Amino acid sequence: MIRRILLLPHIKVINANALSSPFTIGFPAVTACMGAVHALQRQLNENDFSKVEFIGSGIISHSITLRTYKNEAGYISSIIGAGHPLKKDGNRRSFIEEAKCHLEVSLLIEFNSLEKDREEFFVTLISKLLHSSIKFAGGDITDFMQPQLYRVEDGNKAELTKVLRKLMPGYVLIDRHELMVDAMKEGRDAIDALIDYLAVHNSSELDSNGEISWSSHRKVPGWIVPIATGFQGISKIQAAANQRNQNVPHRFAESIITLGEFRMLHRVNSLDEILWKFETDLENNLYQCAQCK
Repeated sequence: MIRRILLLPHIKVINANALSSPFTIGFPAVTACMGAVHALQRQLNENDFSKVEFIGSGIISHSITLRTYKNEAGYISSIIGAGHPLKKDGNRRSFIEEAKCHLEVSLLIEFNSLEKDREEFFVTLISKLLHSSIKFAGGDITDFMQPQLYRVEDGNKAELTKVLRKLMPGYVLIDRHELMVDAMKEGRDAIDALIDYLAVHNSSELDSNGEISWSSHRKVPGWIVPIATGFQGISKIQAAANQRNQNVPHRFAESIITLGEFRMLHRVNSLDEILWKFETDLENNLYQCAQCK
């Protein structure tokens, strides 16, 4: 089976939302990244490409700068807040801490189909939308490389490698929720399991000469990070006072936090390893992004 790939390489974003959940800070949430992809599809559908559907998206990180400050002798980092214009009376407006970051990412998007004679217009329109109306995790897109289209035969590692080489050096974000599942099957609390996999364990060893050597390790190898992948409903689906859209049912929800891994691209063997897709489980009140490995 031939799979169609849209590559959006090296997108530079400023002031993206780094507060991906109530208690994690760093790379934007998976839902925020997928929201940008969904917004792009909707605008394409409104501009002569009504049949184009984005099936899944891979998220590749090239660099990230978290907007925090820590003095040389300190241990605690502080958020660098953005200044807001003064009120008419000259007083400062109320301040809400917002964690921001600057980052460079690439998006590898699988889509359904496209006529050969419309490919050039398709790429041109995407470039126009990225310049004018698409935000990424609440941040502004300042620059990007030319979007590219590829055809990758399912199971053909050589063709996939050709595409991934365009994104090196970079780290692709993959789902590692199975680590949480295994720990919770052993009776561990979810937060304890999360912290256990993120903690750095230090150990010392005394050699025959009486010298001490130190080593550091984590529970599993790899660049394991906490990620926000969606939401779980905590109330019934119903109408609420002052909701933004009165025609859409409302429910309160909380973030789903799990484990992910930033993995070097040369270790990717198939598209399904890296593609995030929207998944809804109404029986368990889950609205999330997941990977079908």
